[in-house]
Amino acid sequence: MDLQLGSKTALVTGSSKGIGEAIAMTLAREGATVVVHGRDERQAGRVVDAVVASGGRAHAVLGDLTDEGSVERLVEEAQRHAGIIDILVNNAGGSGEKNSWAETEAAGWAGTYDRNVLAAVRVSTRILPGMRKAGWGRVINISSGAATMPPTTGPDYSAAKAAMNALTASMAKAVAADGVTVNTISPGTIRSARLESGFRAAAAARGIAQQDAPWDDIQRAVLPLFAAVPLGRVGKLAELADAVTFLASPLAGYITGINLRVDGGFSCIP
Repeated sequence: MDLQLGSKTALVTGSSKGIGEAIAMTLAREGATVVVHGRDERQAGRVVDAVVASGGRAHAVLGDLTDEGSVERLVEEAQRHAGIIDILVNNAGGSGEKNSWAETEAAGWAGTYDRNVLAAVRVSTRILPGMRKAGWGRVINISSGAATMPPTTGPDYSAAKAAMNALTASMAKAVAADGVTVNTISPGTIRSARLESGFRAAAAARGIAQQDAPWDDIQRAVLPLFAAVPLGRVGKLAELADAVTFLASPLAGYITGINLRVDGGFSCIP
């Protein structure tokens, strides 16, 4: 299927590794020019090199999304290198330490909100005017299953991602008439390097599998400890990136304001 992304430019925040990297690589493979964002020059450059080596087009921008001046500079640089940004993927953020309610202080709540919600706001408010003027744009916010099914730990993260979902719904209504769609993707248990490391450590600590066992054995033993996923396996980065890329494409022009859960059926809600 041709996703018609050959003339589009995408900025993916937090794309120097993990989920963001997979999204950037997939968008580039579908023909979009990709602006890779991170805070580490070497890591961002590595992703750009990988895109170019695969025949794609990419540029790197660096910056701290919790700092207004830094965001202003990186957006200007992205537009200078790649032109008008047609697609914005607000992926940067993160849970940090998943502390309990007793351990999570007010400052921690504020910091988590800043690097997840306000980071997306800072970038979006600078990119949206160009999209609205052009009469076309895509904003995809990366949330989490924790927003609608929060665990007992990491309450600050769950609350921040719930705010991200509400932000999406409000923004979608505000810009729909200008040809801009805004959607959320909520990943479930996705196999990133960090998740695999955690699963392997959990398997060894509980004595249910060797830490260096084949991945299929690890996920079979450990996944039920964390989530009752109907599909019975961890999701792949490519499966998440493909969903983002479809929503970023012209083919998804009548889809806006949704929260697409990519979680193997964990949060089946009618």
